[in-house]
Amino acid sequence: MKYDVLQIIGAVMMVFFAQGAVRLLFDHDNTGVLGWLGGGFGVVLGAHALLVAVGVLLTGWSHTRAKALGRRN
Repeated sequence: MKYDVLQIIGAVMMVFFAQGAVRLLFDHDNTGVLGWLGGGFGVVLGAHALLVAVGVLLTGWSHTRAKALGRRN
């Protein structure tokens, strides 16, 4: 069950921060949830990209662990 929850969290992170990165590309001043970072457009975009990558890795890792336990095909 915990790997299912982690997979959902990773997928939500991936979608949420990918949407934020796309929004930032179209409107450079709309930093959204990561506006507190400061540092400008490049730093915020890099943070979005990093968090998308973390979401992808978390989703893949949890799927692999659930598969190893026989919960996935």
